[in-house]
Amino acid sequence: MEPKKKKYILLSCGVLLVVVFICLALLAITGIGVSLLWPFSQSNSVETEVTTIEEPLVTEEVLENTAVEDMLAGAAAIEAQVQEIRGLTATEEFNRELISEADLEETVKEEFFADYSDEEAQQDAIVLSALGLLPQDFDLKQFYTDLYSEQIAGYYDDEIKTMFVVEGMGFGGAEKTTYAHEYTHVLQDQVYGFDDTLDMSEEACQVDSEKCAAIQALVEGDAVTTELLWFQNYASKQDYNDLVEVYENYESPVMDSAPPYIEADLYFPYEAGQVFVESFTNEGGYDRLAEVYANLPVSTEQILHPERYPEDTPIPVDLPDMSDILGDDWSLYDQNVMGEWYTYLILNQAYEPSWQLSDPQASAAAEGWGGDAYAVYLNEDNDQVVFILDNFWDTTADADEFAAAFKTYAGYRWDNADPNLSGHTTWIGEDGVVDFFQAGDRTMWVIAPDVQTAIAVMTELE
Repeated sequence: MEPKKKKYILLSCGVLLVVVFICLALLAITGIGVSLLWPFSQSNSVETEVTTIEEPLVTEEVLENTAVEDMLAGAAAIEAQVQEIRGLTATEEFNRELISEADLEETVKEEFFADYSDEEAQQDAIVLSALGLLPQDFDLKQFYTDLYSEQIAGYYDDEIKTMFVVEGMGFGGAEKTTYAHEYTHVLQDQVYGFDDTLDMSEEACQVDSEKCAAIQALVEGDAVTTELLWFQNYASKQDYNDLVEVYENYESPVMDSAPPYIEADLYFPYEAGQVFVESFTNEGGYDRLAEVYANLPVSTEQILHPERYPEDTPIPVDLPDMSDILGDDWSLYDQNVMGEWYTYLILNQAYEPSWQLSDPQASAAAEGWGGDAYAVYLNEDNDQVVFILDNFWDTTADADEFAAAFKTYAGYRWDNADPNLSGHTTWIGEDGVVDFFQAGDRTMWVIAPDVQTAIAVMTELE
């Protein structure tokens, strides 16, 4: 049975997600497809002077029109500057439209999540809870709806090639820097094509989420690097002051309440992507980066370790179909690749702090990743989960290091059980039975509702 098709699968790192990122206290930056701009202060808005004349010298309509004209002129200048910095030439015109805050909020509620049902969001939360990344009762859809409503000041729709900008936000240093980032995405879309050459369509990302996450990091890292160069070369002192003021006064209560893994995962393509991209631009400029676009990265391992690109490719792993073993009550919900980045997140970014391994231990444990496959089966009658992760590591020593780290993590999270239950290392908790087994450079991890199911699944894996 095929896994469910939906626009928004957190485990598969779909690139149509809208994300937020704060860049080192300097820059506000946006995502691709449907992308975020911060709700910036109106540092460049025009203010009327109070006078004793009965009629204003300049009407509000004139002021508004002037502000819009100034913004459009500033945007056009940035577009030319970004083309020069990036070494890419626009191939076609794109549209710019102003949108009210009310219309944008309606878009968030009615369009961004139109294909993501309440049931799917609840089931995603159940799976992420089994992995220790979310509490069981977490309202995933409501959280992201609140986050987008809090954060968005505009977005680029790559399907209709239109940039929507919220009216009344001004066009100060923060907005200009963000626009430079966003326009880089316009160029990427025109020159490479998000769905074509870059293979970032929803369907492609569902087939290979790990590759999709790597390409997203390339694209976002490219845009971060370009916006930083724009700021260094073209920003004025007033732009800098605007940006500092925005950063010092910025508040984000929804984002601040995010479970640790969500925040870390949203930042990943920007932070890790920037480091990845600059490892090539520092070496040979954008000409060198063009070679990377011609030979796309295929894993988060390559993003986290640019020196391993392009030679270190993932080991393909095939999982057996567990449908017959589990029975008719179970259905395959999701199947893909976890990758080094999500392996790290599970060990280091659990929602319960007492379960988290230290950053050095989690990073070292995930670093020897060679390849994997995971599968999630759901029993929709009782919301039970069977999770399977089959990992191959670069060396047996890497597998040993992960196994030791995982056992520490499991010891924080579950009660250790009698190893005679399955012949493997086993833990039992409120969310079920956890079975772990290592054979050389391979590790297998199963979560099941009971010992019998865990043994049956692990036996089939072996």
